[in-house]
Amino acid sequence: MLSEWAQDEMAAANLEDKRLDDRLTQIISDLGNRSTASIPAACGGYAEMKAAYRFFDNDKVTWEKILDPHYERTSQRIAGEKVALLVQDTSEIDVTRPEQQMTGAGWMDGSARVGAFLHALEAFTPDGTPLGASWCDIWTRNAPPSSTSKEDKRGERKATPIEEKESFRWLQGLRQAREVAQKSPGVTCVCVCDSEGDIYELFDEPRGDVNPVHLLVRAGSDRALLQEPDAARMRMKDAVLDTPVLFTNSISVRGRKAKVTCETRGRRQARESRTTEVAVRATAVTLRPPPRPDRKLSPATVNVVLVSETDPPLNDVPVEWILVTTLPIGDVEEVRKVVQYYTTRWMIEVLFRVLKSGCRIEHRRFQHIDRFLPCLAVFLVISWRTLFACRLARSCPDIDCEAVFEPSEWKSLWMAVHRESPPKTPPKLADMVRLVAQLGGYVNRPNRPDPPGPQTLWLGLQRMRDLAWAWDAFGPEAKT
Repeated sequence: MLSEWAQDEMAAANLEDKRLDDRLTQIISDLGNRSTASIPAACGGYAEMKAAYRFFDNDKVTWEKILDPHYERTSQRIAGEKVALLVQDTSEIDVTRPEQQMTGAGWMDGSARVGAFLHALEAFTPDGTPLGASWCDIWTRNAPPSSTSKEDKRGERKATPIEEKESFRWLQGLRQAREVAQKSPGVTCVCVCDSEGDIYELFDEPRGDVNPVHLLVRAGSDRALLQEPDAARMRMKDAVLDTPVLFTNSISVRGRKAKVTCETRGRRQARESRTTEVAVRATAVTLRPPPRPDRKLSPATVNVVLVSETDPPLNDVPVEWILVTTLPIGDVEEVRKVVQYYTTRWMIEVLFRVLKSGCRIEHRRFQHIDRFLPCLAVFLVISWRTLFACRLARSCPDIDCEAVFEPSEWKSLWMAVHRESPPKTPPKLADMVRLVAQLGGYVNRPNRPDPPGPQTLWLGLQRMRDLAWAWDAFGPEAKT
């Protein structure tokens, strides 16, 4: 049984063969229904399994062609929003095997691990509902890390044009976000990056004429300012600290453990969980362009928002965000929006978790990277759909559940959980998502305040699909 959402998402697929287009839809439907299962288990038969592996091995089936129809549908969803946050981030796809390694996989952080790097530009609403991918890039490193000193590496990086660096992906992501903004003239598009994307070329890049894309980047360093003759302030942080506090807010800080003991960066060190108070300030500055060997960059006037802990505990890392943006900061509400928009960036990390844990992409057994990449593209679409169902129930809890679930899905689920006939009218989406998550281990007690997370949801979705299959085959609406 084909899922309606898979047919809708892949309607514009063009693999130069109608049979391949149909097979793509079938594979996304099958793997989406059982995302944690192996490909043979998800396909449900030898013939279907063989067809899936042949599909991934077909020269006409490429990473780009699989994602193109998804990009198109994402653009359509963005066009229906007032604000679209285009979040870009990079994730490691580790395919290291105990014995025989995947052919074509590249070196990662050392000679012990191999895989690929995925850089995605994902669209979200301000409340975190995923709209889909707008662009993705994937690459491998063909050589192991060099043994040169840190000083030599730093000198090489400074002398290398950005187009020849891996960091060029951030500039490519901004350019793709600009294209999205130009196609959506009524939508405020914001390109959001974490501190790894704090590259000056982003601030020097044109943002578009018809509908300029905005930038929102967490600063990775305290940048120097362009100095006026009588100015005494030299850095962004000094400039924003000279301004009054606009508002304070109480936040919950989640504890973490340091990944390595020799880590010196503040945001990578261990910290304790706590509830704390943060103060928010904002000001406009003009950044001094850094020197480049092959071009001259222009000064950039941007807005800086500082979120800092007012009374950090002793012997712990204080909370501090320095956000550099082109969004307006004319009043307190506009500054609040800047902070809120950046908090949504975390949703791309959740998406990567769904891809790796829910879809188990790193455990897929392919002999060659060229066959693995189309499978990765398929699971990127499936990861979006899983997270979409989870978040839509939070942003639109009262809508009809058939906005996400087919009749056979919610009816069979209702009967299995409640042990009674389903209602004549579809229940609310939030109620059905809780029932789905209940199948995945979510304790659906009355008046529980916290909604289900993606893990219980992806587990429950697979059990629900089995119930729907049985409903279609043997239920009261089955065709004899």
